[in-house]
Amino acid sequence: MKKILTTLAALLMAAIVASPTHAAYPDSPISMVVPYAPGGAADTLARLISQHLATKLNGSVIVVNRAGASGIIGANSVAQAKGDGYTFLYDATPFSINPFLQKLNFDPQKDLIPVTQVSVTPMLLVVPKNSPFNSLQDVVKAAKANPGKLTFGSGGQGTVQFMAGELFSQGAGINMLHIPFKSGGPAIMATVGGQVDMMFSNLPAISNLVNKGELKALAITSSQRNANFPDVPTIAESGVKGYEAYEWNGIFAPKGTPVAIMNTVQNAVKEVLQLPEVKERFDALGTKIIASTPEDFKKYMDVESAKWAKVVKQANIQPQ
Repeated sequence: MKKILTTLAALLMAAIVASPTHAAYPDSPISMVVPYAPGGAADTLARLISQHLATKLNGSVIVVNRAGASGIIGANSVAQAKGDGYTFLYDATPFSINPFLQKLNFDPQKDLIPVTQVSVTPMLLVVPKNSPFNSLQDVVKAAKANPGKLTFGSGGQGTVQFMAGELFSQGAGINMLHIPFKSGGPAIMATVGGQVDMMFSNLPAISNLVNKGELKALAITSSQRNANFPDVPTIAESGVKGYEAYEWNGIFAPKGTPVAIMNTVQNAVKEVLQLPEVKERFDALGTKIIASTPEDFKKYMDVESAKWAKVVKQANIQPQ
C-alpha cells in the first residue's frame, strides 16, 4: 500500500508540473496586433520592439496588421480576444480620439487594459517647398485674411494629423478647410505636390522629405524643440500658447489578462527600450522613449482623452 501511495503521489506531482497553468510564460507565440497598415510609424516601432521582446521573453512575438477605420478594426479584435496573455494591441493616438468620433462596438476604458506607453513623437507643420509661407505667423495671417480658404490635408477624420490641425485652428482662432485622404501617405504626397496648403505629420513619416527640401517645416508640435530639427520653432513659441500634440504609441491587453503576465511584458518592454540599438533607432526617428508603468499610462490616456474630447466638441464633430 505504501508503495502504491508513493507511486500515486509521484504521478500527481508530475501532472501538476506538466499542467499548462504552471507552464513557463510564454509557451506559445504572442500576437502583437497593429491596427494600421505595414510601413507606418506605429508598425515600424512595433516590429522593432517585438523582435527584441521575443528574445527577452525567450519566445515568439508575431506582428499582425489589422488595419482599417483609423485603428478601430484592430483594436476591436483585441478587445474581443481572450485575456490569456497571448494577444496584445500596439496602438497610437487614434485610440484616445476614436471614442468621440465613432460609435464603437467595445469600450476602450473597460475592454483594453494599458500595459505601457512606449513613446511620444511630435509632428511637423509642413508646407510645399514653393509655398509663400515661411513661418507659422504667415499661415495665421493669411488664414485670418481668407477664412476657410487655406487647406490642410490629413489621412482622414479622426487621424492625429486631422486633430492636430483642428487643435491648431482653434488655438490660433482661424478657420481652415480640411481635405481628407485615404491615408497619411497620399496626404503627404498631395502636400509635396501643392494640392493642399499644409499638413501635420509625424517626424518618421516626414523627416526625409523635409531634409531633401521637398517640404518646408514651419513649426513642431512638441513643447520643446526637437534635436533633429533644432531650427524649427514650436507652435507654442510661434504664438499659439499652450499648443502641444503628439503621436503616442502604447501597448494594451484584453481585459482579464493576468496582472503577472502584464507586469512581465511591461518589464520586458522597458528592458528592450533601454537597449542601445533600440534607443539609437528611436532617436533617429525623433521619437522620445517613455516606457511607463500601467498606472502612469492610464493617467496620460485620461489627459489625452479629455484634450481631444474638447477639440471634437468645439469643432462640433458628430460621432458617425
